[in-house]
Amino acid sequence: MARIAGVDLPRQKRGVISLTYIYGIGPTLAKSILAKAEISEDTKVSDWNDENIRQISSIIQNEYTVEGELRSEVQTNIKRLMDIACYRGLRHRKGLPLRGQRTKTNARTRKGKRKTVANKKKATK
Repeated sequence: MARIAGVDLPRQKRGVISLTYIYGIGPTLAKSILAKAEISEDTKVSDWNDENIRQISSIIQNEYTVEGELRSEVQTNIKRLMDIACYRGLRHRKGLPLRGQRTKTNARTRKGKRKTVANKKKATK
C-alpha cells in the first residue's frame, strides 16, 4: 500500500489518477510530479517500488502544500475575509454564493434546503 502525505493511494489505478486522491493535487499537478520523478504516467501504483514512492513523497513534501496544511490555509483565508468584512467575507458569513451567481433560483448548494415561508392569513369579518 503506497501512503503519501497521509493518504493511502489505490493500488490498482494508474499513478496519475492515484495522486489526485491527495487533497490539493489535480490531474495536471499529478502529471508534473510524475515527470519530475521520471516515472511513466501509465504505471500502476502496485508496480511502483519503494524508491519511486520515496521520490514522489519527497517532491510533494518539499514543493507543494497539500492535505491538512492546505485545508488550514484555505480556512485561514476564509476567516480573514470574514474578519475584514469585505464583500466575499460577508457572503461567506451569510452562506450565499460568492462569485456573482444568481440566488433567486438555484444556489441550493450554498443556501441549503428550502425554507418555506407561509402566506399571510386573510382577516375574517
